[in-house]
Amino acid sequence: MTTPPVAKKLPTAREHHGDVFIDNYEWLREKESPEVVAHLNAEQAYTDAVTAGQQPLRDAIFEEIKNRTQETDLSVPYRRDDWWYYVRMEEGQQYAIHCRVAAQHTGDLKADWTPPAIVAGQPVPGEQILLDGNAEAEGKPFFSLGGQALTRDHRLLAFAVDNAGDERFTLKIKDLQTGELLPDEIGNIYYGIAFSPDGSEIFYTVVDDSWRPYQVKSHRLGTPTEQDEVLFQEDDLGMWTGFGLSADRNQLVISVGCAEYSEVHLLDFAQREAGLQLVVSREERVLYDVDPVKVGGEAQLLITHNRNALNSMVSLVRISELGKPLAEQQWTTVVPHSDTVRVNGTSSNATHAIISVRKDTVEKVQLLPLDALDSEPIEPAFDEELYTVELSLAEFSAPQLRLNYSSFTTPPRVYDYVLGTGELILRKETPVLGGYSSGDYIAEREWATAEDGAKIPLSVIRRADLPRNGANPAVIYGYGSYEASMDPGFSIPRISLLDRGFVFVIAHIRGGGELGRAWYENGKKLHKKNTFTDFVASTDWLAQSGWADPQRIAAIGGSAGGLLMGAIVNLAPEKYAAVLAQVPFVDALTTILDPELPLSALEWEEWGNPITDPEVYQYMKEYTPYENVRAVNYPKLAAVTSFNDTRVLYVEPAKWVQVLREVSTGEEPIVLKIEMDGGHGGASGRYENWKDRAWDYAFVADALNARELRTS
Repeated sequence: MTTPPVAKKLPTAREHHGDVFIDNYEWLREKESPEVVAHLNAEQAYTDAVTAGQQPLRDAIFEEIKNRTQETDLSVPYRRDDWWYYVRMEEGQQYAIHCRVAAQHTGDLKADWTPPAIVAGQPVPGEQILLDGNAEAEGKPFFSLGGQALTRDHRLLAFAVDNAGDERFTLKIKDLQTGELLPDEIGNIYYGIAFSPDGSEIFYTVVDDSWRPYQVKSHRLGTPTEQDEVLFQEDDLGMWTGFGLSADRNQLVISVGCAEYSEVHLLDFAQREAGLQLVVSREERVLYDVDPVKVGGEAQLLITHNRNALNSMVSLVRISELGKPLAEQQWTTVVPHSDTVRVNGTSSNATHAIISVRKDTVEKVQLLPLDALDSEPIEPAFDEELYTVELSLAEFSAPQLRLNYSSFTTPPRVYDYVLGTGELILRKETPVLGGYSSGDYIAEREWATAEDGAKIPLSVIRRADLPRNGANPAVIYGYGSYEASMDPGFSIPRISLLDRGFVFVIAHIRGGGELGRAWYENGKKLHKKNTFTDFVASTDWLAQSGWADPQRIAAIGGSAGGLLMGAIVNLAPEKYAAVLAQVPFVDALTTILDPELPLSALEWEEWGNPITDPEVYQYMKEYTPYENVRAVNYPKLAAVTSFNDTRVLYVEPAKWVQVLREVSTGEEPIVLKIEMDGGHGGASGRYENWKDRAWDYAFVADALNARELRTS
């Protein structure tokens, strides 16, 4: 196909607050319609034809990713009770294999907690394969795991499987002693599963018709699923429900919340008949998380909250205080509020509280002994400026913590932090093949200036030998929503761009969380346009920096970052040679105006509620990409989506590209790439994922005439 498919026009009127919007392509929402499916297949055929010349480049980038990846590899084993658990990958296989080997008890603490020396590709004596993702995925169009859980005796493994990409999972339970599946099978569940301490009960989450998790249910093994108990149900369409286990696994912690306030209920398994205990009512409008701990032998709660604390703080509260009105409760400050440090939350084990904080845009871990919560936090130190360190595992009785470390130039590392000595033990650095050396690349912090004078942090990644001659191709990436931060992390696919002479810039724009809660709040609701203008200002910095050719800048963003792509290409199309919008939320107003659509009501705390508020409606109408396409020269543009995506429906980019082609005064191709068997993350399987990244980067590199590897 050399000409794009043209969808028929069936005008549909959308009327709110006296405003009428005529949508010619709303009929594309009919997913079951053969005509819609035929149109989407025609879109893909057109995309294949228009981008056919990029196939050699895609193949080259795919091979580069493959050749840099150690395909037969394994995770660092982690200990839980009497077993070491790990995941391994094998060359030629798409999915992980979940395994375990027995642990030893020598009495030597260091020896007992040193992971076994398992060598990738070599047989492991005593290995038990718990779950082979490749076997589970065989014959299925899609495969994804939505969680796993073990009974305390380590005999039963529960796991949730998605074979469509729609994030509706089927719960299965395997007897690890016999290898057989139990007859207990539960369909249409959401993320999150956990066993009761005695293993007789399993807890899971259910979504409503709009894909909102709203119920926590309990299933007693061996009983019909029709008898499953609804432990908790949330009827507020704007609230999201989830649960987890306390660190000692003796309590179920049910959390309900939105972006602005929350509510937590506790179930003590030792007092099951007492039912759920409320911590702080949502009526108090407090945004908080709860971590049950024992301090001085007494059950207490570490609460991360925003009571008079914009960036949140941590308090210690006795369980006995919960029966009093909030204003009368005694809360002891553990981590005070700071205007410059964002407290993300706490985890714990038997001896320590582990606090996640964000300082100077960087996520870090701090430690406090539970018997000395008034002491100065301990912060493991690392030698790079831009990095991310996160708690991976805090096994309750372990003498050490497992930390994950990464930066833009350092491949992921796994450390064990010894609590008694403060020693950091490097257990593994992910190998990168093909002669990769971190010293060949540089990541720097720069700052752009927004229209209102705000300073926008940028992460600028490039080869160390790249000349600052104003002639290089560049990619600028952004997200800027939900207080999500684009933290430093290593990417093997990104090397393929850097080695083609690209400057890769991440714009940490408002709406994200890099500079604390205020940075987020100044990029949401009636401040949302700051997200878009910040990105354009960041692009201006890049164009004037001397690192990039102003005529060779491409922009990339996905999901809410896809909305960003749609907004900036309307605001400043001349600043971009190409735009890649991945699963783009470009018809946001139509979606949020319909609370029956997946997750729509949950979005009101992020964007505002245009159904009830005419000011929000008008504000959103001014920036929603689909409704603001105008007669300008749009750059090369690719919208990438998946037919079974439940977070951003395929219809949004499908409608968007129709209007773009219709209105654009330019000649550049506008294409829709659709994965008919994928979800929000695209196709499943690591090789398919690599192909997706190769497609994306080949599109950008071809558009900027940067196909060849750069010679030093």
